[in-house]
Amino acid sequence: MNISQWINRVAEELDAARLFYGHGTDNPSDEAAWLVMHAAGVPLDGSFEDWDKSLNAEQESAVLSTLARRVEEGKPLAYILGSAWFAGLEFEVTPAVLVPRSPIAELIAERFEPWITGETISRALDLGTGSGCLAIAMASRMPQIRVDASDISPEALAVAKRNVSRHKLENRVRLIQSDLFAGLPGEPYDLIVSNPPYVSEVSMQALPTEYRAEPELGLVSGQDGLDACLQIMVQSADFMTDTGILVCEVGESDEALQAALPDVPFIWLEFSEGGSGVFVMGREELQQSAASVRQLIEEREHVS
Repeated sequence: MNISQWINRVAEELDAARLFYGHGTDNPSDEAAWLVMHAAGVPLDGSFEDWDKSLNAEQESAVLSTLARRVEEGKPLAYILGSAWFAGLEFEVTPAVLVPRSPIAELIAERFEPWITGETISRALDLGTGSGCLAIAMASRMPQIRVDASDISPEALAVAKRNVSRHKLENRVRLIQSDLFAGLPGEPYDLIVSNPPYVSEVSMQALPTEYRAEPELGLVSGQDGLDACLQIMVQSADFMTDTGILVCEVGESDEALQAALPDVPFIWLEFSEGGSGVFVMGREELQQSAASVRQLIEEREHVS
């Protein structure tokens, strides 16, 4: 069979297996294309057009073995292949890091305009970098900036280090082990970007198998998913320039965050390519909101 026929066959088997999608694809057909094209060793950047190309015996075997693992293990395809694409770039992924999928990729493609302009940014922070995908994508898209990429997990940082080397950005992306802001050098940033844990403990238990294959450290943030986000909000201003901004993804916890802080002027972003739960705040707004956020944190700490 040719590549097109293999994709159709794999898509049918994936569909019949009733798997869950959301780690780079959102349907069986796209996942099948990714799987088959990876096994065939053809470009995954959108340039491939030779759908009548046949697979050799080794490639066919790779398709079948990968398909079997995807169906039997229920793990995200990215973990089985060891790689994923994000913002037009390929990244190594392992079960030590989340599979890259943030809608912040769309902001990176637009260089965060209109929130910032290229002339006003020189230093950025990716807080909770995981695989390093946000930091590397920012550095690749905005060659004038230097990026610090921090994470609490040494295993995640090891993956990020290999990805930084892969994209030859050792001179502009610095990796730092830190629990949020605790281990950072204290230098001010023009831009802080974070996709922190934001899943509630209850929601984690109800997630599909594919999500529960990811590191819980990168997903769960307390009983309601807000613990990390609130700490980021209350501390970010201290690590920003006067014109700095925070871009933070809270995903499914966006309504809970807005309800908990009804007077805070969140700016919730809309994305043409899908995704939600990302807000932008400037340093002044973060400072003005700090008292309310601190009070909420204290109240939550005293709830048994």
